[in-house]
Amino acid sequence: MHLSNFRPVKRVTDVVEIFALVREKMPARLVLIGDGPDRGAAEYLTRKKHLQKDVFFLGKQDRVYEKLAAADLFLLPSQLESFGLAALEAMACEVPVIATNVGGVPEVIEHGADGYLVEPGDVPEAARYALEILSRADRGREMGQRARVNARKKFCANDVIPLYEAFYRRILESASAAGA
Repeated sequence: MHLSNFRPVKRVTDVVEIFALVREKMPARLVLIGDGPDRGAAEYLTRKKHLQKDVFFLGKQDRVYEKLAAADLFLLPSQLESFGLAALEAMACEVPVIATNVGGVPEVIEHGADGYLVEPGDVPEAARYALEILSRADRGREMGQRARVNARKKFCANDVIPLYEAFYRRILESASAAGA
């Protein structure tokens, strides 16, 4: 599965290329959620590679967590990501993620534990990791469960907000003490 705004930076055609390599080795389906300027290129590539029966473009969707929860794997091959919210959403749904090692994504995904990180444009490596996850259901389940635990541990608002508040309190107290 892939979820984005289909802008060029998201490299949606790489998602289709990764899927094509996976599809050569095993039966699979690809679900793409979202819409944007590169949807046409992704649809064209899907037709060119004769994958139309196995690739589903759902467009914009509400309650994406319901769809994410049905995925075995989430692909986010972006050229640049400031944070990787879509990856975190997938992880919260117990879905392992293969994403690019850019921006804030390495803070979200622990390579080899709850997903994999590849360099932008490294379609063969992403496909290799996808095949590893998809060909061993236990591996995907294990990584997905760890993904949810890690997502909750690192980013759950109930846990993270008190840490920020304590940090800001220390900074303010230190500034008050310095100014007094």
